[in-house]
Amino acid sequence: MGEIFLYNHGGSANHGCEALVRSICILMQQENKMKLLSEAPQQDFHYGLQEVADIQPGMQAYSKLNVDFLQAYFQLKKNRNYFPMDILPYRKSIKSLKKGAVEISVGGDIYCYDDYPKFIKLHELISKRGCKSILLGCSLEKQLFDDPLFIEDMKRYDYISARESLTYQLLKDNGLANIGLNPDSAFTLPAEYLPLPEGFVENNTIGLNVSPLVIRKESRKGIVYDNFVYMMQWILENTECAIALIPHVVWEDNDDRTVLRELYNKFKNTGRVVLIDDCNCMQLKGYISRCRFFVGARTHATIAAYSTGVPTLVLGYSIKSRGIAKDLFGTEKNYVISVQDLREKENLIEAFRWIFEHEHEIKGHLEKVMDEYVERARNIKNIIRSIG
Repeated sequence: MGEIFLYNHGGSANHGCEALVRSICILMQQENKMKLLSEAPQQDFHYGLQEVADIQPGMQAYSKLNVDFLQAYFQLKKNRNYFPMDILPYRKSIKSLKKGAVEISVGGDIYCYDDYPKFIKLHELISKRGCKSILLGCSLEKQLFDDPLFIEDMKRYDYISARESLTYQLLKDNGLANIGLNPDSAFTLPAEYLPLPEGFVENNTIGLNVSPLVIRKESRKGIVYDNFVYMMQWILENTECAIALIPHVVWEDNDDRTVLRELYNKFKNTGRVVLIDDCNCMQLKGYISRCRFFVGARTHATIAAYSTGVPTLVLGYSIKSRGIAKDLFGTEKNYVISVQDLREKENLIEAFRWIFEHEHEIKGHLEKVMDEYVERARNIKNIIRSIG
């Protein structure tokens, strides 16, 4: 099998990104250690990703005295097109790629953000090197398919792995044939069990995760925070459960701990609320797996919960949360609440109470379906080998 490179990895301080890379590297561990072209190698070393991947910088310094820079600068100044300038740091690593190598994009939802044209250009350059390419575990919004450049880029991939059926159906409806439906590889991630902090009661703690990203999508300012405050008050007054506030992304400009610390400080004197320290994705999964329930905004935090049989309510904003819930339960109803639908402070607890009241039914269902679901996720390794 030829060389395999992982790219579009923004760094392991986003533990969802880390979980994707770590899980696929573990699945492919019978091969040579996979190369990871990382945008933040120092983060990956900090969280120990070098144990499973050969970490290399995906972005490198470039000279301003060459044609590539001058063309990019011209596009920026004349057309206000900053994407050619954005990809300059990647050009050196792309030029190192060998013809016939397999390039795996592990940024599952990179096309869901406003800067997705940058990733189209990166993929185009990689294709021109004669590399094969896989888009791994993706979620794609409907409006993307109105962009001809996006459709053209999807056709360049040798294989597109949709992680949920809503995205798969969109790909199929738009005539793409190089596609498959494979659950997110993070469902296969092993859990690592650190000692529980004081106040974390195993199997009687409700894990909560909220992110700045989901707050930016709220219908009115402060409604997400108000819902979590009201929910925590309800839990403390109506149950004997402890509460664990669990971060899953700690990027400087997108750090879950910002709002989680506010919530912790508001309730720390109750003695029933703990704030989990930052750690790697397997260790976070270990904490989440020992919760009785989980309410989360980060997709891979909820995947950690689902895959370990924890009844979960997702605070979602996109197709990925709806699609994963639909594939697991046959419906998103009662399992996902849209952040855009939070209008009153009681909305989140009203949704959670359904999960709370159907605890045993949900646990039984997850226990019944999860082995087969995880096995389907594992199958991606055979697809990668067939393409390589």
